[in-house]
Amino acid sequence: MNERNTVAVKIYGQEYNISGEMPREYIMKVSDYVDSKMREIGEGYTGSATAVAVLAAVNISDEYFKREADIEALTEKNAQMVSETQRYSMLWDEAKENLARYKEEMAGNRQQQEENIRTIAEKNDRLQAMSEHVNELMGHNDVLRARVEELTNQLNSVQAAPMEAEKTINDLEAKCRDIESSFFDIQMENIHLKNEVEELRRRLG
Repeated sequence: MNERNTVAVKIYGQEYNISGEMPREYIMKVSDYVDSKMREIGEGYTGSATAVAVLAAVNISDEYFKREADIEALTEKNAQMVSETQRYSMLWDEAKENLARYKEEMAGNRQQQEENIRTIAEKNDRLQAMSEHVNELMGHNDVLRARVEELTNQLNSVQAAPMEAEKTINDLEAKCRDIESSFFDIQMENIHLKNEVEELRRRLG
């Protein structure tokens, strides 16, 4: 049980002994407040001290109820703020969960992007290798094309050779026929000359 304190105070010129369980400082603070209220009302008022005390009590009660209403309003506001705080806390927790999930998704997407980048790089390397191989094959193809053209020309030459040889043979055969004809003519002329020579010999003999 709390110890009761008895404090001698002076209110509106009157001394009173007030007892209570509250601390001495608190009792003196309350007494000073009542005294100030009574002195505030008593200025310019000609009524009795009792009337001043009643008016002071009314004013203090008015302040009490107003502050009680303020406290109630503040309590409701505080309850509303607590409710909103809880709601915001839930939203905050939900936002953190969404953020964590988003980070996980981003990490997964980043991993997928890195995998896609590696795949693209590998495909680019393969494409580059294939391009180099194609260029190499094209180089070989040019060499082969040149060789084919060379062989084609040789084949054409070989194919043309019999024709040229046949033409040469025909020309030679024609020349042989001409020579044979000329030889025959020479022989005939030689025979004719021999006949003439013999005829001359007979005449001279």
